Parts: sequence; structure tokens; C-alpha cells
Amino acid sequence: MEFDTDWRTLGKHRIRLRSAKGFPTEVMHQLAEVTRTAVDNNMSARARVVDIVFRQEKTYDITVGSTVAEDRICAPQLEAALATVMGLVPDQVNLFVRIVAQEEVDLHFGVYERMLAEKVGAVPPIQ
Repeated sequence: MEFDTDWRTLGKHRIRLRSAKGFPTEVMHQLAEVTRTAVDNNMSARARVVDIVFRQEKTYDITVGSTVAEDRICAPQLEAALATVMGLVPDQVNLFVRIVAQEEVDLHFGVYERMLAEKVGAVPPIQ
């Protein structure tokens, strides 16, 4: 059992929270909520928050998966906004948008989120 990982379902997002310092804290859960809101309001309907990782250097790496290439455009602004809302220095939040071809994923609810997570490397494929 992994004690450094937690899963959260927030609306249409299935987010894996991982922490280098043990079990994910309430701050990570709040960051997941804020990130979900930011992605839902600023990116396409195909964008999903997949993974949030807290590193030893007190930085957060956020991975968003999407099938729409234009979602990459707003990533720098969202990084700065998330850092400001969470009271962090802008260098402490890194937002990565991974684009997957629409042909590679099934668009049915639940399946889409799982396939995106597999394609961006957040979870291993189901055997």
C-alpha cells in the first residue's frame, strides 16, 4: 500500500495526489480544488487534472491531460494564478499540459479520464 498517494474525484476530474513527505495534506486537497476550478474555467471541456505531485523542494508539479492543443496557451497564466491563490512563489507551481491525440482515447465518461492518465504516464495501463 502506498502511503504517499491519495486519489480525489472532483467533478469530472480523477486526480492522483502524491507527496514526497508522506500522505498528502489538506493543502494538497485545497490545491486540487483550486486547480480543478481554474482548469474548468480556463481550458477546453476536454482538459482534465490528472496528477499533482509535491516535491521535497516545496514545489508542486501539476499535470493536465487534454486532446485540445490550444490548452497549452493558458498554462503560464494559470501557474501564476494558482501560486498567488495558494500563497506560494510562482516558481513553486509547475503546470504541465500533455496533449493526447483524440484517436488514442475513448471519450466516454470515466474511460476518458483513465486513458488520459495512462497516456501521460500518471498510472500504469490495466493488464
